[in-house]
Amino acid sequence: MLDNVWLIPLFPLIGFLINGFFGKKIKNETIIGAIGTGAIFCSFIVSCGILMELVGLSPEKRVFEKVMFTWIQAGNFKADMAFLVDPLSAVMIMVVTGVGTLIHLYSIGYMHGEEGFYRFFAYLNLFCMSMLLLVLGANMLVMFIGWEGVGLCSYLLIGYYFEKKSAGDAAKKAFVMNRVGDFGFLIGLFTLFWWFGSNANIWTINFMEIKAASHLLPYGGVVTIATLCFFVGATGKSAQIPLYTWLPDAMEGPTPVSALIHAATMVTAGVYMIGRMSFVFIKAPETMMVVAVVGAATAIFAATIGTAQNDIKRVLAYSTVSQLGFMFLAMGVGAFTAGIFHLMTHAFFKACMFLGSGSVIHAMHHALHHGHLHDDPQDMRNMGGLRKNMPITFITFFVSTLAIAGIFPFSGFFSKDEILWQAFSNPFHGNLNILLWGTGAIAACFTAFYMFRLVFMTFFGECRINSKVKDHLHESPLVITIPLMVLGFLATVGGFIGMPKVMGALPNYFEHWLDPVFELASEYGKTYAHSGAHYSHALEWGLMGGSICIAVVGILIAFTLYVKNTGAPEKFVSTFPALHRAVYNKWYIDELYDFLFVNPCKSFGNLLWKGFDVVIVDGVVNGTAKLVMGFSAALRGLQSGYTHNYAMGMALGVVAILAFYVFR
Repeated sequence: MLDNVWLIPLFPLIGFLINGFFGKKIKNETIIGAIGTGAIFCSFIVSCGILMELVGLSPEKRVFEKVMFTWIQAGNFKADMAFLVDPLSAVMIMVVTGVGTLIHLYSIGYMHGEEGFYRFFAYLNLFCMSMLLLVLGANMLVMFIGWEGVGLCSYLLIGYYFEKKSAGDAAKKAFVMNRVGDFGFLIGLFTLFWWFGSNANIWTINFMEIKAASHLLPYGGVVTIATLCFFVGATGKSAQIPLYTWLPDAMEGPTPVSALIHAATMVTAGVYMIGRMSFVFIKAPETMMVVAVVGAATAIFAATIGTAQNDIKRVLAYSTVSQLGFMFLAMGVGAFTAGIFHLMTHAFFKACMFLGSGSVIHAMHHALHHGHLHDDPQDMRNMGGLRKNMPITFITFFVSTLAIAGIFPFSGFFSKDEILWQAFSNPFHGNLNILLWGTGAIAACFTAFYMFRLVFMTFFGECRINSKVKDHLHESPLVITIPLMVLGFLATVGGFIGMPKVMGALPNYFEHWLDPVFELASEYGKTYAHSGAHYSHALEWGLMGGSICIAVVGILIAFTLYVKNTGAPEKFVSTFPALHRAVYNKWYIDELYDFLFVNPCKSFGNLLWKGFDVVIVDGVVNGTAKLVMGFSAALRGLQSGYTHNYAMGMALGVVAILAFYVFR
């Protein structure tokens, strides 16, 4: 089965080609949806087979590289089109194909009746194929192809409703900001390639070859420069400060796109890349500190913005940015397994919540359309009491919210608690650990608050739309609710495979699984960090209980404000209008970027256009044309069309020639 790893990206590629070229002629939504969903499901089946085969091997044998062909060869350098299968890539392909299959199935119901139905499924398949190429790439070049592929697909899917200006602007914003990050990725790649070639005569970009030679890398120096460049790429792809503003705007795409981008694909690429290259990052302690600080700052900064948003999808978008911050915090403190674990659990509960929000929007749109109303179906202020009309959507959304809030025993508790514990106890950052842990803990409190604010505004109380319309609110069809139930189940029990050692009820299967991948990074970490601190189990239990208490506090505040005393939020807004306005407007970061970067670029572009293009380029072209026109106008009189004029001209010419020879 390992030898057939190439089939995993091939199936969605075939689905893309069929629906992309023939979908418009097929027209039948059932067939188009079956092709798209079946393609990614086939990849899921192959992924399951590969996972089972890896499980049956001893840890040291769980690395397999499938070389398809030699792509580039020049001197000592060779880059193959090759796929790498190990425990890390196995986790990623299971997440991408498993969650991706559920999102494809959901899309059949959600996108019903869309004019571009075939185009949507073609893009979804291409998106999954690109992400699979990214996580399976055995070298940085193959990874970069997938890296660019998901960037392209995000542009196509965010701008799916291209006739809307806001969708087109959001797509361009995502594309441009990701190109900024991609530039950093390439500089990091070239720097690392140059160092190994010039200092060790190892001209390679293959991950396993770099890992085998990573002991030659010095601590800091050029490695810090390379890893910081890679991290710039990660901030663009995974929406971290300062390149995060494209992700909330990505909500302009259809809801299944949001689920795919935020849960199973694109935004996890940066986290995965750092995990894949952990043996390089661990040798750059300065970069590790930057990653941890940026992750913690992003976690709390995005969480504050989420507290004041009213669009249900935008709340979830800022939630994703914040949760990605937790993942980067884990990577920055050397807890690579915890970061990947949270990536997986987040895929479960965040996909469930996005698809659940789509179910709510679907029901609201139907009800509002029936009543000929033009209220915003995504505005939580128009919702309320939907748990009575949509019980399956409510239950699955509720358990996913408990998971993201970090409530035991839901999946998010295990992964987020492990990150907070590692932030507190890691041996890398000294006194900074307390600040990292405190920032993460406060961000977790904000998370519990704004997510339960969403739940209470959407599913509790009384429905706030027209009474005649609310009677038409109903549960979504099975094609939508089945994926919700599967994801809700995974969000509930998915954390038990990563049970903390201190609990001792079950082994930490997830940590044991990824140990061989991050073993070298752990060894380098122990070499660099000489910490004599030893923390007791009592302290770990205390911090674990504290994190639950923090989450409960956030939930209770949300309950008090949005269930018990529904007038309190308005009083707060009237008391602190400037603060609320700043948070509601996302701390004016978009306006700041417009002032610092966008508008100057536009002005510079206009200057080039009007000053250089119009005056110089157009001036040269138009001046040449006018010169030719003037010269031709002077000669035009010679072409009169009269025979006697031409005869006279010829006679004068003969006379002139004779005179020249006679009198020279």
